[in-house]
Amino acid sequence: MQRMEKRMIEKSENLILGILAHVDAGKTTMAEGLLYYSGTIRKPGRVDHKDTYLDTFEMERARGITIFSKQARFTWKNQRYTLLDTPGHVDFSAEMERTLQVLDYAILVISAPDGVQGHDITLWNLLRQYRIPVFLFVNKMDMPGMKKEKVLENLHKYLDDRCIDFSKTYNRKEEICDELAMCNEELMQQYLEHQEVELKTVKKAIRNREVFPCYFGSALRLEGVEEFMNGLHGLVQLPKYGEEFGARVYKISRDSQGNRLTHMKITGGKLRVKGILESSQKDGGKEKADQIRLYSGTSHELAEVVAAGEICAVTGLQDSQAGMGYGAEPEGGEPMLEPVLSYQICLPKGCDAHGIFLKLCQLEEEEPQLHIVWDEHTQEISAKVMGEVQIEVLKKLIHDRYDLDIEFGAGSITYKETIAEPVEGVGHFEPLRHYAEVHLLMQPLERGSGLHFSAQCSEDVLDRNWQRLILTHLEEKKYLGVLTGSEITDMQITLIAGKAHQKHTEGGDFRQATYRAVRQGLKMAKSILLEPVYQFRLEIPAENVGRAMSDLTRMNGEFQPPQTDGETAILTGSAPVSLMRDYQKEVIAYSRGRGHLFCTLKGYEVCHNQEEVVSQMAYDAEADLENPTGSIFCAHGAGFVVPWNEVYDYMHLDGILAKKTAEESEEEPARRTSAVYATSRGWGDDSELEEIFNRTYGNGNGERSGWRRRRTEERGVRMVTAPGSSIQKKTEEKEYLLVDGYNIIFAIPQLKELAEINIDSARSKLMDLLCNYQGYKKNTLILVYDAYKVEGGIGSVEKYHNIHVVYTKEAETADQYIEKTVHEIGKKYHVTVATSDALEQKIIWGAGASRMSANGLWEELELVRKEIQEQYLEQTNGSGRKLFQDLNPEFAEYLEEIRLGKKTCEEKHNEKNEI
Repeated sequence: MQRMEKRMIEKSENLILGILAHVDAGKTTMAEGLLYYSGTIRKPGRVDHKDTYLDTFEMERARGITIFSKQARFTWKNQRYTLLDTPGHVDFSAEMERTLQVLDYAILVISAPDGVQGHDITLWNLLRQYRIPVFLFVNKMDMPGMKKEKVLENLHKYLDDRCIDFSKTYNRKEEICDELAMCNEELMQQYLEHQEVELKTVKKAIRNREVFPCYFGSALRLEGVEEFMNGLHGLVQLPKYGEEFGARVYKISRDSQGNRLTHMKITGGKLRVKGILESSQKDGGKEKADQIRLYSGTSHELAEVVAAGEICAVTGLQDSQAGMGYGAEPEGGEPMLEPVLSYQICLPKGCDAHGIFLKLCQLEEEEPQLHIVWDEHTQEISAKVMGEVQIEVLKKLIHDRYDLDIEFGAGSITYKETIAEPVEGVGHFEPLRHYAEVHLLMQPLERGSGLHFSAQCSEDVLDRNWQRLILTHLEEKKYLGVLTGSEITDMQITLIAGKAHQKHTEGGDFRQATYRAVRQGLKMAKSILLEPVYQFRLEIPAENVGRAMSDLTRMNGEFQPPQTDGETAILTGSAPVSLMRDYQKEVIAYSRGRGHLFCTLKGYEVCHNQEEVVSQMAYDAEADLENPTGSIFCAHGAGFVVPWNEVYDYMHLDGILAKKTAEESEEEPARRTSAVYATSRGWGDDSELEEIFNRTYGNGNGERSGWRRRRTEERGVRMVTAPGSSIQKKTEEKEYLLVDGYNIIFAIPQLKELAEINIDSARSKLMDLLCNYQGYKKNTLILVYDAYKVEGGIGSVEKYHNIHVVYTKEAETADQYIEKTVHEIGKKYHVTVATSDALEQKIIWGAGASRMSANGLWEELELVRKEIQEQYLEQTNGSGRKLFQDLNPEFAEYLEEIRLGKKTCEEKHNEKNEI
């Protein structure tokens, strides 16, 4: 125990400071002063001269604002510091927030003439949430009329009463001891007993955010900066770290050569070059640190090892993300600041939208809050952005990095969705040779709770490894609601039942079943639309209070009765972002510049005009093929889709929530909106399992028990209907297989080796194999080859024996042809696409088609070859049974032709030898 305590009291040799401020408060100038006094730079730069040490990006110098967080290393009185300079503009608040999770102390710069601004209050609240101790530097005190007493009064009013003036020499600490004594009981007791307080107690109080030292000066004139540095140096405590390795990622960037940099703080132990970093996430992978860089401004030095308390940038990591923890460091929580505006990205004509989408996803790594989204239905890309300034920066960044000029469409509010009552979601995925069923209990939580996942399922019902896999699938995806397709939130999702098949279940089956269970539950529940809400403080002249209250009422705002402060009236409350986003301009206009509006994002609350928004967005959950609401069941060896409102009738496990009959509303006659709690039951003996498979595959008499449904067969189209509904399902009797030819050839070693010798031979070999496969499966098989590089090519479709072979036209890839085909026939028929292109798999899956990898196709081809050889080709069982006796006439005739064809070849060969 003593040795463990000794390990835990090792102190870091480096202290990490973050400098924060509202835009134009003088933060960058203050940073220049700190670096100048420490000797890091010979001359402090100026924002208006565009020569500051840390603002190196072209647009930063042009606009005079910090856009990307930077770091600088300096030493003061034999103590090493790392200074993180963060953006001050509200549009880049997300970049600022990510740095908070690695800070030891924060420096908050306040502009004396402007006082505490709305963004200052946001910063203060964030620092409180992240439990970061704060030193304040009040800047621009050289401006006329600036007095400490007035500024302190402003700080006490908007920030905290424990903001204390430490600019007095601490040797005369009796001047502030009475103020310190009011901050906590320990300080009070020391003051009462000794008429003074100990320095170590003050340090502890600052570390615990019970005291906030304030200093005053002018960063531009370098007044008060050195005093601030001395004061900070004497009042900080070095953090303690353990010996077990840990690291927290706070930023992803790329250097001038395009190398991916993972910026992290070492929170325990040491990191060495070529060391292995293991993610603390569930099923997290391992990666190797190729280089360790210590940055200061634009320059860096390489390090062989870094210890706890250091900030470094690591190369070689491809899966790292902002907020990720490595080793003993847990993963960070969800950010508090998030964009509430979504913008369509308008691309130049003729651009490859998919390729640009992948490039923009690289930007999303650096700015996770962008949430780059590809809409398969509209074929559009959208992004979440904080404001107009960020849009201009993104346009410039994309132009410089990708030589691409884009535009942003009109911004729209980002909504979220939740549910009003508990519901059970069921997902079933059972195409041929696959099986998985998942039952989820979905319960509403308080606003701002986010999503929480858990399992309350007996291991007698579902093995622990499957349960862990389902929880992983729940956490890996952002689920969309069914009202507007917005992200869901404020729910507890609990795994309560599930079933796997010993032979046929694969990991991907539970992914599909889990996704479908969430969406089915959302369709069964009563969904609620949530909108972002501002928390505001409005200060206006007293004569304008009537106008303000009228405006706020019109904007569906909720506010307290006005308070007066001299000639100023103060209104506080909350209002929807959609109605208040441009109100600042109106306040300035009708108050003649004397009014001030402070807004911070409060969170999400019930939308004030849900029906109007749902109608405008016109989201169709049934048409969203990437997020299906129904389930797939199997009958007689073929899979078929069951709509969400009939899954309860087909599911193999009894539900934990029993269905309750309710009157269907005129608007949604098929929706069941209420449920009651019932008891749970698991699997019984083998007879119960046999009964379930009878329901699935039939009992030998062509009947399936337990199916409460109506089915009609008309013109080869299967209809699965519920009372009061008319939902036509896909034509399951006709199946299509689309094969990306060259992708398969170069993904299969046997074909790739042949292609290296002669590509025509590889093509012919693949076509012959697919002919045999189609003859056995009796599906419609389309083999697609790229011919887009053939100048002037118009494309062609040829019939090769029993399959179709497509050569694409000029400028059309096989991927594009397959996507178009899937969209055309995927709505009516079951379509499978064979390719190992990851992006293509994602796109065609989103369009509703099944996916098959190159290896999967090769295994299918081999399996068909063996089955034909073993079961059908000239085999007898010794009982006099003839070849093809039990086959259907059509297939028997096909195999007979193959057999006779081979015999004819043998006869010709013998005749040739005789001659």
